Amino acid sequence: MLRKFLKAAFLCVALGAAGCSGVHNQARERAEPNVVPASYKSDIQAFLRTYLNDPTNIRGAFVSEPALMQIGGVERYASCLKFNARKSGGDYEGSKERLVLFLAGRLDTMLMARPDQCAKAAYQPFPEIERLSR
Repeated sequence: MLRKFLKAAFLCVALGAAGCSGVHNQARERAEPNVVPASYKSDIQAFLRTYLNDPTNIRGAFVSEPALMQIGGVERYASCLKFNARKSGGDYEGSKERLVLFLAGRLDTMLMARPDQCAKAAYQPFPEIERLSR
């Protein structure tokens, strides 16, 4: 009798968990992917603090406001970011352009920008990341 009860209880829990995950995934699929990122600068700061080996002493930091761009056949909000960071040995790597992609208003990923992707970017100084600490 106890064995039947435990099997039934396990089945209910398993089905309940599967049902919840389906609802969560459906809600995520229906979420608007192209929401204007309201806190894009603070999202970038937080990301760089964990992404870079040495987030201190960044030089020449510039960022563009998020704008809709075609990235891999999909339209997404993206910002162009340019800065000169230290390599793990302590030397500076030189200023490089990166493309910061946003999904549903939040930072999703950062990748090296192709020359054409940020050619028309309206860069603004970004001194906040020049003052990052560990």
